[in-house]
Amino acid sequence: MSYQVLARKWRPQTFLEMAGQDHVLQALVNALRQQRLHHAYLFTGTRGVGKTTIARIFAKCLNCETNGISPEPCGTCDSCREIVEGRFVDLIEVDAASRTKVEDTRELLENVQYAPTRGRFKVYLIDEVHMLSTHSFNALLKTLEEPPAHVKFLLATTDPQKLPVTILSRCLQFNLKNMSPQRVVDYLQTVLTTEQVAFDQAALWQIGQAANGSMRDALSLTDQAIAFGNGNISESGVTSMLGLVNQAQILDLLESVASKNAADVLSRIEQLADYQPDFAAICGSLLECLHRVAIEQQVPGALLDQLGDLSRIKAIAQNVSSEEIQVMYQSLLIGRRDLHLAHSVRAGFEMLMLRLIAFRPAPPMTVSHDMSAVPVVSVPTADEAVSTYSEEPETTNSEAEKNSTN
Repeated sequence: MSYQVLARKWRPQTFLEMAGQDHVLQALVNALRQQRLHHAYLFTGTRGVGKTTIARIFAKCLNCETNGISPEPCGTCDSCREIVEGRFVDLIEVDAASRTKVEDTRELLENVQYAPTRGRFKVYLIDEVHMLSTHSFNALLKTLEEPPAHVKFLLATTDPQKLPVTILSRCLQFNLKNMSPQRVVDYLQTVLTTEQVAFDQAALWQIGQAANGSMRDALSLTDQAIAFGNGNISESGVTSMLGLVNQAQILDLLESVASKNAADVLSRIEQLADYQPDFAAICGSLLECLHRVAIEQQVPGALLDQLGDLSRIKAIAQNVSSEEIQVMYQSLLIGRRDLHLAHSVRAGFEMLMLRLIAFRPAPPMTVSHDMSAVPVVSVPTADEAVSTYSEEPETTNSEAEKNSTN
């Protein structure tokens, strides 16, 4: 029996199974319920966020034999099953990256005028549409603007900036968002619980952050982690698999820097060097920790215990001033950018950590005043000043001349 990877096995088959993208699903579901269907839809977003999946579900919603045009396809009729299996004759999936020539586009559009063979609509799903040539876009323009009533165009791309504005103006555009680590972890928990795979919560957070917004990448990394861990997912296994440094070691290093213990900092870097780590990635982990510390200082209680380190983050936030955290973050941000300029990456990283210790904002100066030692000066009022001036004898002109002669 062949094994099916998690990314394909757990591909959502209905809108209800989708993780995230609520803003897109709401618009599509309402359009299907009200029968307000556009002729061209454009789905944009990074890899693995659900562009092709949403397009296939939408094609099922348009061609379901049991429920008709509905946001809830039955999934059991012939049309739904054939779409899932990739053999529905009226769903034409095109990889634009391999069919960039204008001749390919013209050949594709020659059959647009013919009625669908099996389904209610003939659906053209063009993936990575930005790869088409300029002549291909020109050939597509008129058909895309006024296609026959039985044709729907579903376009997907990771780079909408490369699409001509003439194409964009003819489509309803939906921008799919990146998946947050929290959403990825929640979905992976559901998947692994159903698959009966043991896992560590901290390991899932590492996978969620390494996926960088892509659910497909997260599922692929989960497959790799299961194989690496011989059937279970552990924090140490994922750390080794991804070439990362354990979160506890990152916090140990940050605490040593915060306490200005240079000897301990160098000792911990020596221990990290045994794993041949990516020091730029360690800088990124330290930046993430400082970011969380700053949030805890400014908005106490806003953080979640993502990696089981919340208590240590709170301790750093209490023991280090917010000014020091900001200076450390800025120095680390610039230091990571310039790390490749050092004669060796490790030496550059050591200098960066020593710089975080050396450059700290000075404590505010306190100035005290002894009020008893300050002499009291009485300032005359306006009336007193006028009376004093009037009491002075006036000098006559003769006296002034005499004084000047003397």
